[in-house]
Amino acid sequence: MTMMQSTRRPTRVRSALGMAELIYHGIVRDVRRSHRSAIMSLAMNVVQTIVFLGAFYVMFAFIGVRGSAIHRADFLIYLLSGIFPYLTHTRAMMAVISSEGPTSEMMKHAPLNTMVSIASSSLSALYLQVFALFIVLFLYHVVVAPVVIDDPVPAMGMVILAWFSGVAVGTIFLALKPWFPDFVQIAGQIYARANMIASGKMFVANTLTASMVALFDWNPLFHIIDQLRGHVFANYNPHNSNLTYPIVLSLVLLLVGLLGENFTRQHASASWNAKR
Repeated sequence: MTMMQSTRRPTRVRSALGMAELIYHGIVRDVRRSHRSAIMSLAMNVVQTIVFLGAFYVMFAFIGVRGSAIHRADFLIYLLSGIFPYLTHTRAMMAVISSEGPTSEMMKHAPLNTMVSIASSSLSALYLQVFALFIVLFLYHVVVAPVVIDDPVPAMGMVILAWFSGVAVGTIFLALKPWFPDFVQIAGQIYARANMIASGKMFVANTLTASMVALFDWNPLFHIIDQLRGHVFANYNPHNSNLTYPIVLSLVLLLVGLLGENFTRQHASASWNAKR
């Protein structure tokens, strides 16, 4: 009987469905990482976003930057157009960095691999951020004033691009993490803190001089935030940024990061965890 039995090779569709199921369970696990209840994890993320937004609202109001024409009509939407892409980018990067690496105990389970871990961690970060965005906008729309976004679909595309660029940066750090764990932890925090200013969320890019633009246009998040404001506000047309640069740079960083991660995975050793 055994000689007559044939082994059914999984089809591409079946393999894709199996991969999607693994990613789904990984997303659920990552969402519940901060709290056993998924609802509490979502609520905590919303509260963190509101607190961050409130802190910047008070700071900007105190230093008197509410007079700019771009945000005179709706100051909170102006703040959100800068803060939210920054949070999305940073949290996507940190989620990828903290995902399970090739030497993790979870990788001993046969169906799992680092690609599943990266995908589930990054998608869970996107899910949490998009949920927080809609909750904040809904509350503002109901409690304070109607939310008016000039071009909502491209604006949402900029949020996705901010997430994607964060994933791309995170893969670079993830590839380096098994080799230089302490450096990656410190460098990731420095990058996130530097983007508090370097992302350009605290000012309007069109008001900068050419010399000032040169200090920020290396940063893909600077371009994304400026382009996002062009879609959010009808009276703003970005002149000092473009979409080509963040898209191309993110694709290049993602490719380099995945190649580096593949190299690391091939040379991974279980003894690395013992050294950390």
